[in-house]
Amino acid sequence: MKVVFAGTPEFAAVALRAIHQAGFEIPLVLTQPDRPAGRGMQLQASSVKGVALEYGIEVLQPLSLRMDSKDPQRASEAQAAHERLSSLDYDVMVVAAYGLILPRSTLDIAPCINIHGSLLPRWRGAAPIHRAIESGDRETGVTIMGMEEGLDTGPMMLVERVPIDDADTTGSLHDKLAALGAAMIVQALRRMEQGDLSATPQPEAGVTYAAKISKDEAKLDFSLPAEALWRKVRAFNPFPGAQGTVNGTAIKIWQAEPLDAQGTPGQVLAVDAGGIVVACGAGALRLQQLQKPGGKRLAAGEFLKSFPLAGMRFE
Repeated sequence: MKVVFAGTPEFAAVALRAIHQAGFEIPLVLTQPDRPAGRGMQLQASSVKGVALEYGIEVLQPLSLRMDSKDPQRASEAQAAHERLSSLDYDVMVVAAYGLILPRSTLDIAPCINIHGSLLPRWRGAAPIHRAIESGDRETGVTIMGMEEGLDTGPMMLVERVPIDDADTTGSLHDKLAALGAAMIVQALRRMEQGDLSATPQPEAGVTYAAKISKDEAKLDFSLPAEALWRKVRAFNPFPGAQGTVNGTAIKIWQAEPLDAQGTPGQVLAVDAGGIVVACGAGALRLQQLQKPGGKRLAAGEFLKSFPLAGMRFE
């Protein structure tokens, strides 16, 4: 079976590698255009493009797949991509965190199936892993689904569940779900080859949306309960990094835990090598790993040597 693949970040790259290693022919990969990244803002290829080039697979990087775009360049690139897809003899398109909307014109060429990092219909949208941790969900998973024009509304083909541990961050949970999604998509493709892949409509109840993460969300409000802030610290690790401000200095907080303590929200209650205890609206948060601007991530004891916080208050 011939598989066209569309995806961009590492989550998708893990799946692309698994599909290739399983022996499926991949005539074409779609991924987002190279973007400036890093301190030097040099153009960098996506993780998916890196894997595709490693395997010698043709890569297309259109700005859009919408041929009706009012932007002439986007419309032109979409037209070229549509013509290339239409000329290919392929059986299915696999999509994983591509980042572009697939219009009806693309969906009509061949069946499209998606690897989504949540238990649909919960957390449809761009940031399901972040939102599951932030909301305190006790489990999540991966859904293999058929694609429609709606936002993650298609029928479910395979579902696997994964518990969310107290130590999980978005980074650690991402890696678990990427590996699971890669195994599941290979299973789905093999069952599709055998004519044994059925689909079930998503239930109408339980729909939630995982909005894209903004950097402003990472600014911690210590008037909130410690439990909620603890979840945010984990949800925003590694991106965009939870942040607290002391005397105008923004400090990234990478690891923390909730405590049963009381005080004025934002006030530093205690400092030692084990952590920096900050009062919250309910309870307190022990900050265990921090980073000042231009510095490295440091355990609390090391951080305090260059940035003493005793008696200070987070804004």
